[in-house]
Amino acid sequence: MNIKPIKTDADYRAALKEIESLMMAQPDTPDGEKLDVLVTLVEAYESKHYPLDLPDPVEAIKFEMEQKGLTIKDLEPMIGKSNRVYEILNRKRSLTLSMIRRLHQELNIPAESLIKPTSRACV
Repeated sequence: MNIKPIKTDADYRAALKEIESLMMAQPDTPDGEKLDVLVTLVEAYESKHYPLDLPDPVEAIKFEMEQKGLTIKDLEPMIGKSNRVYEILNRKRSLTLSMIRRLHQELNIPAESLIKPTSRACV
């Protein structure tokens, strides 16, 4: 195995090309192990050079609502009465810790996204 750290964009592109050629490698084979190592290196490079920002809490909730076909009524057990849900979705009120816990548990929204400050300050 001839693997080296990914330090430049050229190294990154070469690693991606190598990964593409190894995609059908079986686990626990030399090629499969090489694929695992390369993927780990690429993930580290990408997290450092191309970080993905998590959505703010309201956008995360709206995305999950859309993906799961949820209504305001469906959020009431996690947030409170419908007027409270509207306040959250319209950025008039911040999420409480108990709301964050319930949304994380029930909708599997990453807690890191739910605790993030909203993109517009609450009034």
